[in-house]
Amino acid sequence: MVVTAANVNDCTQLGVLLERKRIHPDGGTEENLCLDAGYKGKEEVAMLHGYIPHIQSRKEESDGKRRHPAQKARRWIVECFHSWTNRFKKLNPRYEKTDLSFLGLLHLAMGMITLNKVIVIYG
Repeated sequence: MVVTAANVNDCTQLGVLLERKRIHPDGGTEENLCLDAGYKGKEEVAMLHGYIPHIQSRKEESDGKRRHPAQKARRWIVECFHSWTNRFKKLNPRYEKTDLSFLGLLHLAMGMITLNKVIVIYG
């Protein structure tokens, strides 16, 4: 996770986010990275970190869905993250004054979300 001010665009933090990834790809392999049109021009940043960028606009994605209805869109994982964290009332308005305390609350929320997903999967 990368915590920034609310008025900072997501695409400016792509390099920082990819540097903080815990599991790095093996030396010769590359991973795919699906991004939306807001990341146009950031292909070099993704390639420097060992990713193959796939950048599509919403129109291109909807055309692809019509042609191949069995394939699902994979770039909206971030939207799921926002939906899960918005359920925590303390995180949504961001009353915390320091980034460190807000990051601590985010980690606590992620732990609770992970635990709930494990309980649902394994009963």
